[in-house]
Amino acid sequence: DRRLYFRGRDMITRQRLTISYIAFILHRLSGIGLICFLPFHFLVLGLGLEGEAALENMLAYTDQPLIKLGEYILVVLFSLHLLLGIRVLIIEWMPWPDHADGRGGLRAGWIFAALGIALILGWIFIDGVIA
Repeated sequence: DRRLYFRGRDMITRQRLTISYIAFILHRLSGIGLICFLPFHFLVLGLGLEGEAALENMLAYTDQPLIKLGEYILVVLFSLHLLLGIRVLIIEWMPWPDHADGRGGLRAGWIFAALGIALILGWIFIDGVIA
């Protein structure tokens, strides 16, 4: 039986649940997360245009721990989206070994490196913000 998680039209099968497919999903989800951040970014920029007091109030609000966690997640999402986007460019432009048996080869290495680098960059960011 090839069904794994869902029944119906959007069924995820074992053939789709590969490291490359997970990277595809992570790249799309990180992009959606960055798009959700943009209105808040524009709001803060708009407050800067309204005057110094409004911007200072917003910047004081960003000192809360939950906001710092959100900034960490934002940096991780940005790094992940950037590195997985580079992965897509490499796949499209360079000769790449294809492992149809699901081993992943260099693709898996790039994906795990992207995840690791994104988390490290997020940690460096949050360490600099908290310190």
